[in-house]
Amino acid sequence: MTAIGVRRGRPVLWHILMIAILLVLLYPIVWLISTSFKPAVEVVSTLALLPRHPTGGNYAEVFSGVAGYGVWHYFLNSLLVSVGAVAGNVISCSLAGYAFGRLHFRGRGPMFGFMISTIMLPQHVVLIPQYIIFQKLGMVNTFWPLILPKFLATDAFFVFLMVQFVRGLPRELDEAATIDGCGPLRTFRYVVAPLLRPAMITTAIFTFIWTWNDFFTQLIYLNDPSTFTLPLALQTFVDQTTQSAFGPMFAMSVLALVPIGLFFLAFQRFLVDGAATSGLKG
Repeated sequence: MTAIGVRRGRPVLWHILMIAILLVLLYPIVWLISTSFKPAVEVVSTLALLPRHPTGGNYAEVFSGVAGYGVWHYFLNSLLVSVGAVAGNVISCSLAGYAFGRLHFRGRGPMFGFMISTIMLPQHVVLIPQYIIFQKLGMVNTFWPLILPKFLATDAFFVFLMVQFVRGLPRELDEAATIDGCGPLRTFRYVVAPLLRPAMITTAIFTFIWTWNDFFTQLIYLNDPSTFTLPLALQTFVDQTTQSAFGPMFAMSVLALVPIGLFFLAFQRFLVDGAATSGLKG
């Protein structure tokens, strides 16, 4: 084979390899969607990818109600928690990032170092103290333990993201705002915050996805079916003592993935822009 033939063949082989990897990555999603249309007998008795006798009964059972509540009730709960977490993280982390990145105050270095060190702190270490605090406040079995910490800039990763972005902004903008009579808060509101848009959108995307898919934290604080989110509602289909409804569970899993997919498709361009301009690349 000539050198020209080898050079022409490399792109073809590369595309074949990429397509093969893509098929492997997409297989679980295809299997999930396919299984959601299988009757209960086929779910546990066959390993075939496509259903032999497709049925929409699984989706009908999901929309008819789960644990006494309709699927839209759980969608609303998940949306409320996710939107509240997004608002809290965007507001608090941007303010904290501006303070660490621009303002000069006593103890800024040690406080920033301590904040960064919390990234390596496992969630389970602070779980019991946090639970006791919210229990004393009477907030267990409400959405407050899932939303309130987000307004206190507890996600160090996003604070660090904001700090890196703020440090890349020209200081001349702050100086010009000061000359015009702006204090720190007005400088943040009218000068820094509009320029923080890519980092804020990145924070919003990750926060929404992580909160929407969160199961462990919601399982700890929510124990009433009326407050269940979608991840918790999924567990009601699995019963250790009687027959588990795997078909409806897979159908509800597909429905739970739809908002994530739509959210990502709508904001993926902003996600790339935010990652490229906030110090995450290289």
